[in-house]
Amino acid sequence: MEPVQETTVITGPSQEDRTYAMLLHLSQFAGYLIPFAGLIVPLVMWLSKKDTNPYIDAHGKVVFNWIISAFIWGIISVILSFVVIGIFLLIALGICHIIFAIMGAIRANDGIVQNYPLTIKFFKV
Repeated sequence: MEPVQETTVITGPSQEDRTYAMLLHLSQFAGYLIPFAGLIVPLVMWLSKKDTNPYIDAHGKVVFNWIISAFIWGIISVILSFVVIGIFLLIALGICHIIFAIMGAIRANDGIVQNYPLTIKFFKV
């Protein structure tokens, strides 16, 4: 008779966690309605749950890596707008911001933590 091997089943994040992470990504759009809300709302959401939920913490780091990176890319684009190319870079940055936030929200709802493209990693995920 062989000994019974115990297996550990690791479940993914709960549906509530996935929904919260999805809203964390989409909360960046609050900045289109109220100035600086696209920074403050995700920050409050992340800080309220980062110590108790590693899944939310990982998504918060992804979002803030992007926010800081987008700010840096925006400054570079504004400087380059004096030689015209920066205008096109600002437009591309705006489009990327929308697409990346939606992609991040979809991935978060699927239970996947994925960094946005073009992101400088300030926080390790």
